[in-house]
Amino acid sequence: MSLGEKQRKFPLMIAELVQFAYGNGYELTFGEAYRTEEQQRIYVESGRSKTMNSKHRDRLAVDFNLFRNGVYLTDKEKYKMLGERWEQLGGRWGGRFGVSPENYTKEVGWDSNHFECGE
Repeated sequence: MSLGEKQRKFPLMIAELVQFAYGNGYELTFGEAYRTEEQQRIYVESGRSKTMNSKHRDRLAVDFNLFRNGVYLTDKEKYKMLGERWEQLGGRWGGRFGVSPENYTKEVGWDSNHFECGE
């Protein structure tokens, strides 16, 4: 699949995830979506990212802020239901970052609010 095809598929996947979130009593606001090369470099230099090849730069990732009853949820475990749904849609969830597959049921990784297009 070409980059353009992935970029056109990604918003449809996001739309399904947003509907799923709201259907389960959550609310979302957008965090970061597109990221410039300069911004990515700042993140790498400051240690906030480990790579210049972020899917945000390809317009294939978004970070969401999660709310329930208007309250911002900071517990990364609260994203698990959304992350698992995202994976069912064919995406890659940042809540798996830093976690070995055998521990997926026990812990959530370091970037739980990150949702990117799968390969």
